[in-house]
Amino acid sequence: MTMSPLQRVTRRWFLGATAASMGGVWMCGAAAWSAEAGGALSEIRETDHFWYRLQSPGMYIDSQRDNRAFGYAGGKIFLSEDNGHTWPHSAEFPASPRITFSHILKNGNVLFATGSRLYLSTDKLKTFREVIVKSADGSDYHPHTPKNPNCPGWYYHTLSGLLSWDIDGKEVMVWGNYCNVSGGATPVNIYYTVDNGETVKIACAFGQNPHFRDDGSEGGGTTGALLGNPANPVICRHVHDVAYNPVENAFYACTGDLDRGDGHECHWLRGIYDAKKDTWDWKVLVSTNANSRYKCGGINFVDGKVYWISDSNGPLPYDRGIFCCSPEDITRPEKHTMLFNPEVESGNMLIQDGVILASHCAPASPMATGIIVSTDMGKTWAQYDLKEFGPRSATRFHEKNGEGWFRADLRTGWIDHAEVLFIKPKVPGVTGKP
Repeated sequence: MTMSPLQRVTRRWFLGATAASMGGVWMCGAAAWSAEAGGALSEIRETDHFWYRLQSPGMYIDSQRDNRAFGYAGGKIFLSEDNGHTWPHSAEFPASPRITFSHILKNGNVLFATGSRLYLSTDKLKTFREVIVKSADGSDYHPHTPKNPNCPGWYYHTLSGLLSWDIDGKEVMVWGNYCNVSGGATPVNIYYTVDNGETVKIACAFGQNPHFRDDGSEGGGTTGALLGNPANPVICRHVHDVAYNPVENAFYACTGDLDRGDGHECHWLRGIYDAKKDTWDWKVLVSTNANSRYKCGGINFVDGKVYWISDSNGPLPYDRGIFCCSPEDITRPEKHTMLFNPEVESGNMLIQDGVILASHCAPASPMATGIIVSTDMGKTWAQYDLKEFGPRSATRFHEKNGEGWFRADLRTGWIDHAEVLFIKPKVPGVTGKP
């Protein structure tokens, strides 16, 4: 394994007195928020490498794209076109507290979901309709009838914020569901749409995992109904990430997590989409245990190279770090370059314009809210503990909005939604607070 030179790592502890006076945590609440006026921006704070702030009070800003943002509060859904300063578009949606997924497409369409139900708005939330997913054979794909109606499954929830790519002049959206941790047992699928969400289909349906049957619990168990594709021998717990490599015109996916006695759940797959035939061909590249670098998230392709971050756990020794290699060398660890090792489980990462943002998994970290950053494409690194937010894991990193702010969920532990964090990297030569 080749190693990059030793990088400077800093750990700063911010605003202890301020955090104490605020109770250390800012929670969402709809009472003081106005859709017409917009919420006042939360206080902007800073580290040596970036500014950061929470969402405006009262609004959960679930996704962003360019100048648009989609959020929810108080039994309604909202759409902003000025980076969340005002929210002129809204609709009644009583199930808004159960939203587990959303994505804004390039043409402005919004896909969003609650558990096992997927919705699409094509007119800035004036109307929306339920989308019935299609199986590979074109038939309707119906979610299973849950044993516990309050746990229908996380069919569309994902840990990634970057879900769509321009391919031959068309936006192609592909994502896999991170499930079987909360919300009920769920079959594991990779979904896609090539018509701006009008039609959503299954790109890959994983097999039936006997350890995540629908027993009515939050994460499933070893009794109850089997879920998934009985014809697929590849089983997993959930999908960590799906990413696209334009150089190869290929998609890559990573699943998790363990080997529970019925085969590996952690796989790297490579998928080719035939647009003319509207078909997929997936091949498993690697199958391995949980303590491997291949148990990961944050897959990114930049200038023909693949980057990822490991959340290796399970039995020692841990094979962790932020890695880089040529795609043809994914299966050859001796060809990987370790760019940095945060020495903790880390499953989310996004790269844009030479900035690498990643996060610690809070339950496994000595930090409360650990953020990993490089502003020079991995030449130097820093880690910061935004401890005023309490134990939080940053997930679902979205690309910068029109004002240069990245967006991420802050989850309590690793799963439950808490707040939304915005991060703006500091650009050399630019001074002053945003």
